[in-house]
Amino acid sequence: MKSTKAQVIEFCLPDLPDAGVRAEAFAPSNIALCKYWGKRDAELNLPVNGSLSISLGSLGTRTEITESDTGTDQVFLNGKAVVQDNPFARKVVAFISLFRRELDQPVCIKTENNIPTAAGLASSASGFAALMLALNDFYHLGLSHDRLSAFARMGSGSASRSIYQGFVEWHKGNRADGMDSFAEPINITWPGFRVGLLKVATGAKKIDSRSGMQRTVDTAALYEQWPKQAEQDLQTIKRALADQDFELLGQTAEHNALSMHATMIASWPPLLYWQPESVAAMQRVWELRSLGVPLYLTMDAGPNLKLLYLAEYEAQVRDAFPELLDIDIVVPFG
Repeated sequence: MKSTKAQVIEFCLPDLPDAGVRAEAFAPSNIALCKYWGKRDAELNLPVNGSLSISLGSLGTRTEITESDTGTDQVFLNGKAVVQDNPFARKVVAFISLFRRELDQPVCIKTENNIPTAAGLASSASGFAALMLALNDFYHLGLSHDRLSAFARMGSGSASRSIYQGFVEWHKGNRADGMDSFAEPINITWPGFRVGLLKVATGAKKIDSRSGMQRTVDTAALYEQWPKQAEQDLQTIKRALADQDFELLGQTAEHNALSMHATMIASWPPLLYWQPESVAAMQRVWELRSLGVPLYLTMDAGPNLKLLYLAEYEAQVRDAFPELLDIDIVVPFG
């Protein structure tokens, strides 16, 4: 019998939480170099394959939790009140209720994203990671990083990785309750490694990642090959990081991303997050690479591109992509 989120958390947190006054936390967005796509358990957000990401430094989410003075839960997103029956508010309050349980204390949650919400830039990952970190302080839970990551994953799979900065590996785990499916930081620094963001569209996606993922698993025959490739790519990228082999890392990350998107396109109805501008940008990346600049791309479930390159090639990359998002705020290691 499969466990629910509430059952797992109840088992892992046998003591009731203390009433909180105020807590605030920040979590970075992250970009997966080896993607997570597909779940072995949708309720607990357990992945079919491990993944690996890099955080985006100061790009992410800041969340504050205080006691509500209205007698009811309140949710604010980017300075604006969100009505209680809004899907975002319902999801946030439901997640908080998993941890406050019988504690009768309405709260006020204020979340600020400095990245576009629901635009393929992993705002849900940083959002639930920041919320989990704030909850840990607000209710004085004293959770280990492993458990913080595992619980954040219950809100959004990729949130497991946003608990940390830098390069991070998310273990797929094998246990039915999912408590061995958490992320850990990889102790590697790479000062010359760069990530640049190309924004094609910043509006909410027509098909959210959760729905798109399930459609792919249910209808794409190509998906049968994905878990095996993803696991191989994960090991290759870890080796490339250890050796600081940028070209091996870049080509593996790009192939991994395009393979994931190929499974989406092969689903039915076809799932295509790309826009014409996305394809044009890909062509520019490949053209620059043919001229000798080691530049690679990756894409999550959205139209925006993330460019991977080394600091020594920054001038050439900026010349080719003048619209690249300010590099200074997305350099993970300086």
